[in-house]
Amino acid sequence: MTPRRCILAVLAAVCILLLLCSHAAPVSPTGTQLLLCQSQERCGDQFYDPRQDCCYDDAVVPLGRTRKCGNCTFRVCFEQCCPWLVNRPQESFVVKVKGQNCYSAVSSDDRVCGRSKPGGSL
Repeated sequence: MTPRRCILAVLAAVCILLLLCSHAAPVSPTGTQLLLCQSQERCGDQFYDPRQDCCYDDAVVPLGRTRKCGNCTFRVCFEQCCPWLVNRPQESFVVKVKGQNCYSAVSSDDRVCGRSKPGGSL
């Protein structure tokens, strides 16, 4: 390799390193443009960011969304409301971590919930 090519190769390597190691703020698109390198999930015909939302009952909902489960409240993105088939009518539901089988034995992570008061909803 001639000295001129060596100098060009070194300069090119230095330029690439400077570009890769620069501490400038990243440029992101504004508006509704989709960044393909971002993590995107699909819920029905919508895309959502799983760091902010989840898919519940075919709808995109915020991670903090809650619903009633008997007389308990559960976080729809992380928990599920399961019927509890036990001979205790006052304890009709159990809240389990999402992904667990609703019909598996109750564990220490589960919450047993009583029925809603008359007029309440599930």
